[in-house]
Amino acid sequence: MKIKSISAFCERVYKVSRKIPKGKVATYGQVARLIGRPKAGRAVGMCLKKNPDAPRTPCHRVVGASGALTGYSGGQGIITKKKMLLIEGVIFKNGKVDLSRSRF
Repeated sequence: MKIKSISAFCERVYKVSRKIPKGKVATYGQVARLIGRPKAGRAVGMCLKKNPDAPRTPCHRVVGASGALTGYSGGQGIITKKKMLLIEGVIFKNGKVDLSRSRF
């Protein structure tokens, strides 16, 4: 099966995403800043939506700026994303990731 070509931008997004350890999360904006494109949080989300290498590239570990779980196409979507993060030890508070304790 031939994999579509991946842009250099998305390759950088995937590289940073692979560095997020179990039990931690990053925000879309944080990933954008880490690749040198601080205003590209939405573009980060678009790359992760097309992630061809899950689970090696753990896109479920990237969340919204408030800690809200957004966008996930695996399994049952957000429900699956939350289950995966809980299993990995990510801490939640009031239905959102507690970024003060679980941020990468």
